[in-house]
Amino acid sequence: MNAARGSAERRPTKNLATSELVWRDSIEPAGNGISPWNFAISGTSEIASRRLLSIRGEPLFFAIWENLVFIHYETDPQELQSYVPYDLDCYHGGAFVSLVGFTMHGMRPRFGGRITELLLRPIATHDFLNVRTYVRHKGEPGIYFMREWLSSRIAAWLGPWSFGLPYRFGRIDYQPSRGYGLAGEHEQERRGKVEASAGSFHFCATFRRNDFDVCAPGSLDEFLLERYTAFTQFRKCRRFFRIWHEPWQQVPAKIHISADDLIRSTGHRWRKARCIGANYSPGVNVWMGWPHAIDNSDRHSVTSGKALIL
Repeated sequence: MNAARGSAERRPTKNLATSELVWRDSIEPAGNGISPWNFAISGTSEIASRRLLSIRGEPLFFAIWENLVFIHYETDPQELQSYVPYDLDCYHGGAFVSLVGFTMHGMRPRFGGRITELLLRPIATHDFLNVRTYVRHKGEPGIYFMREWLSSRIAAWLGPWSFGLPYRFGRIDYQPSRGYGLAGEHEQERRGKVEASAGSFHFCATFRRNDFDVCAPGSLDEFLLERYTAFTQFRKCRRFFRIWHEPWQQVPAKIHISADDLIRSTGHRWRKARCIGANYSPGVNVWMGWPHAIDNSDRHSVTSGKALIL
């Protein structure tokens, strides 16, 4: 973690060979009409949309995610695996943990019209800080949330019971720059402060204006950002849910972290972690799916890890 106390800029990444890209993302179960060749042609986002809609009744919610800051760490795969109840998904042998700070606006159900939208209004808009790692289950790549803080006490109570999410309440303040700080003439800043019972996390992300683009196919950025399935575990119940959005419009960011004891409180896995860079995205419109149970009899070869998220 000490490497994060200062500035870190996204290092360049190399593209995978075409065959590697196809097989890394070819995870749709047989029977839904999706093949590895379709992944190469259509892109991960389009395949995620088709995968989500292949289940009747999806999606459950619509929302807007705004002003996302992704902060990435590389860490030891063997040590990280001991904390994660799903098989890690690695990039060229490396394991990664990312912090994602953002604001969710206007979450509403797909069903029920104005009435259900009004009922959901108390939790429709709030801020998040997620700690996530990268996993796969039955060949499907996704993310696993190790810890999440959010600014809604109601949502923090509902999340574990409904989706199996490891929610905690935190006081969160995200702000754009006000014309001073670390940003240069053609740059913008995004500052964040998260205060919770376990500690604090303060950061400043600096990025170039008007340089937004989708991630290069096969790049580390694509591996870290273009994820459309979340796997969770709450007590003995494992679940998954899927999302969909357009490919991230993003830009590399320089990141400065001035307080990180909140993140270090999540476990010893940070001892060997090093910050490798960050990304910023102005946001996306999101579809969010229903939570689905995973058969607990079908477990991966590593035990469920240390119960730091419960």
